[in-house]
Amino acid sequence: MARIAVIGAGMGAMAAAARLAVAGHRVVVYERTETYGGAVRRFTRDGFSFDTGPGLLPLPAVYRDLFVKTGREPLEDCVELVQADPSARHVFADGTAVSLPNASRAGVVSALDAALGDGAGERWGDFLVRAREAWDRTRRPLLEEPLWPNWQVLAERDPYPAVARRRLLRTRRAGTLAEVGAWELRDPRLVALLESHALAYGLDPRTTAASAAVLPYMEYAFGTWYVRGGIRELARAVYERCVARKVEFVFGAEVAGIVEKDGRAAGVELAGGASSASGSTVAEADHVVAGVDPACLRRLTERPLQGEDDVRPDPGTRRAGRFTVLLALRGACATNTPHRTLVHTPDRTAELDFLSGRTTKPATPTVIVLRPDDPALRPDDAHESVVLTATVPTDLDWSAGETAERFADLMVRAADAAVPGVQDRLLWREVRTPRENAEETGADGGAVPHPVLAGGAGRGLLPANSTRLPGLYLVGGWSHPGGGLPHAGMSGALVAGLIVEGPDFRGSQ
Repeated sequence: MARIAVIGAGMGAMAAAARLAVAGHRVVVYERTETYGGAVRRFTRDGFSFDTGPGLLPLPAVYRDLFVKTGREPLEDCVELVQADPSARHVFADGTAVSLPNASRAGVVSALDAALGDGAGERWGDFLVRAREAWDRTRRPLLEEPLWPNWQVLAERDPYPAVARRRLLRTRRAGTLAEVGAWELRDPRLVALLESHALAYGLDPRTTAASAAVLPYMEYAFGTWYVRGGIRELARAVYERCVARKVEFVFGAEVAGIVEKDGRAAGVELAGGASSASGSTVAEADHVVAGVDPACLRRLTERPLQGEDDVRPDPGTRRAGRFTVLLALRGACATNTPHRTLVHTPDRTAELDFLSGRTTKPATPTVIVLRPDDPALRPDDAHESVVLTATVPTDLDWSAGETAERFADLMVRAADAAVPGVQDRLLWREVRTPRENAEETGADGGAVPHPVLAGGAGRGLLPANSTRLPGLYLVGGWSHPGGGLPHAGMSGALVAGLIVEGPDFRGSQ
């Protein structure tokens, strides 16, 4: 039985902790805040409750596997999963709207033809076929296996089979997601639909590899689900599974450093007078699992954890975070209201230029409107809780003047297309900038990590789960296979496999 210290109680860290405990190891999780879940948090006030992180769960099979592998009770015995149908309603800049059914390619094609005109659905359907090919080529190495030592193979060639485009004497294929939209979809509304999946993670479609086509494919192939009571209930279920498997949690315990001995990680040093189970400020361990972002990790050890030939975070990449507005509304949610509506920006270029740093002037963003018709999230049936989310740069000073409130005003005005009369129904609102996410998760600037992507010269890859310091492993969204609830759960499985089976572990079977 090995002693394992886990830094952070995010979803990936808890997924690893539960698996390691079932394998017979003694696992202690050190969390600097007073609760678990990482970015999967809840805000409550006056009988209203809101998810402040992800609001929906794609690819629930990842968490079904976690619960099967760590106990007798399946996931559905611990939380109630509800398929979101429609998957989403989209309101485009020209006022056109379409509701897309969940996990139904034929239904999506039909809905797009009806809303956008004949041929639109066929073009989107053909795109999804190509996106599936990219998914089939990369699913195993990017999601189910530790990052290959020769990761350059994944970086050099984009797996998306772009359609050849002949212009004058040259034949070209799309190399970015924006080019896929412009050349293959040829409708600004379909382009907005495509690019919204990248924007949700702060990725600029103009520079993001075409392989990001797998992001919409995952949603339309595997569906989108809601956890009754809010996604926070999923975090609770994973935490309770950890506790049932004898994982120990120490809250309010900030890790100040990673202890090394004989050239390997040998424990963690606790800050601020916190103590380990032995009463010492040093918790000894045979392995350390770190669920923190690269900036935090650099403060914990002076040792370089990635070499020149390893995937390393690009310090020049502008990081993005979530700007969230929580709305407490009077009046009931209408029957058959879509759970999720995307109100697309009226000015795509202005939105992307603001996100990428080409301008500091905030533009009306693409706003994700979540309206969960869930009694657990409202004081009574005469009220409604609504969450608005947009992706924003983290290096803007959101505390300056009225910057945050003015941006929130932009979002609320845009949300009227999804919640008619929203401002007349408003009781109060809570504005949350990336700063709140930074305080809760420790992520530098409150940034949100993206899922790993192939191609693009490796810019879409993230550091491997194993490091140059033996005994230290990386878990969660800032390491392979990247951000998002499914990817966090996958990272937990990979780290557990590397520790239990050793460096020869080649992924799940």
